[in-house]
Amino acid sequence: MGSGRSGELVGTRSPDPAAARAVLRVGWRARLTGAGAPLAHRGFRLHLAARLLSWTGSAVAPLALAFAALHIGGGPRALGLVLAAGVVPQLAALPVGGVVADRLDRARVMVWSNLACAFAEATAVALLASGAARVWQLAVMAGVCGAAGAFFAPAADGAVAEVVPAGQWHTANALLKFGQNTGKAASPALGGVLIAAAGPAWAIGWDAVTFAASAALFARAGALPRTVRPRAAFTADLRQGWYEVRCRRWLGVMVCQAALIGPAWLAGYQLLGPLYGERVLGGAGPWGVVVSAFTAGLIAGAVLALVWRPSGAGVTVCAGTGALALPLAVIAARIPLPVLVAAMLPAGAGLEVAMVVWASLLQERIPADRLGRTLSYSTLGQTLPVPVAYLLTGPAVELLGLRTTLGAAAALITTAAVLPLALPQVRALTLAPAEQAGPAPAPRGGVPRRP
Repeated sequence: MGSGRSGELVGTRSPDPAAARAVLRVGWRARLTGAGAPLAHRGFRLHLAARLLSWTGSAVAPLALAFAALHIGGGPRALGLVLAAGVVPQLAALPVGGVVADRLDRARVMVWSNLACAFAEATAVALLASGAARVWQLAVMAGVCGAAGAFFAPAADGAVAEVVPAGQWHTANALLKFGQNTGKAASPALGGVLIAAAGPAWAIGWDAVTFAASAALFARAGALPRTVRPRAAFTADLRQGWYEVRCRRWLGVMVCQAALIGPAWLAGYQLLGPLYGERVLGGAGPWGVVVSAFTAGLIAGAVLALVWRPSGAGVTVCAGTGALALPLAVIAARIPLPVLVAAMLPAGAGLEVAMVVWASLLQERIPADRLGRTLSYSTLGQTLPVPVAYLLTGPAVELLGLRTTLGAAAALITTAAVLPLALPQVRALTLAPAEQAGPAPAPRGGVPRRP
């Protein structure tokens, strides 16, 4: 029953029910206690605190940036330019960011990435406060932060394996996801109040402060020692990162899966969802309830991942991402709002469990000195189709109608979630049991990893 001590009952013909219940209670108590195990490590506490700070600012920043662009006289086209300026440099720099994360100290990469964003946003605040800000300047600021994020993301994901022992990676990822989603739930509302009360410049300023404070915490986090590998040419490192994805059939298949599911979900949820809320549900209020339900599902999924470590990683990722089809199908069928709200909960929970399992799987399976590059190529493959999906969604709605387009997105997600399971390598993907990982961290680069 998942107790971890149930083996004590094997061989008994008629176990005492009370004893069985006691074993189950001990098992769950041990799981709950183990959920906080990564917090015993100072490096992880500082890493978690730094990312919590950063998330509280980053959750506010897009709203503040949008209002800042509108405040200085920009229209929808100007706002689109600013938002695109934050995405395009990030996509372009991701492969380079992965190489840098593998070649340099990851904590140092995170520090300088945060400082670059802090400087760019502080400059934007000064321009807004002086009344001299222009849309192109906000676009440059967004571009600097986007490019810095391309270096930060692979370094931060790889750094988790440097601040906690191998057996606690899954739990550490779940704790980070819980903190991120909690910040997502609370920060936008607080940001809206801050923007309304003091203006968008103050909200951007808060984000700059959180970046600077996070950099200070990352600088103190420390890490396990990393073995020094021979320094290859930069282009050779780029090719090696691509090879790490290509030589693992399961990884390439799952990246392709995410490249289909992610854009379909974002187009349906972020673009068509508000349109459905306006046309059918009656406005932003009911759609806000739907968004809140999805956020609650994300938080619930992170909590579940803290106490549940599924062994079937491939099946779990496919099932979790496939759950995203459920609310889109409900919208396409025009089922009442309470059913849609209920559908958002398992969708959010399934997605979050899948993301935690996926992060843990890559940390286990990819050699330590190639993890940053592999993560960057994986992220790039998943993200590149998103702008294309955004551009195609509008014409698709005009041609097929809103409900048919949403139904097609749900069908695409379902198909993409199921197809990888036809590959035996995907079905065989498992996470190593926590108790097999060892109680103490091995030197960086010497952690046993599976091919």
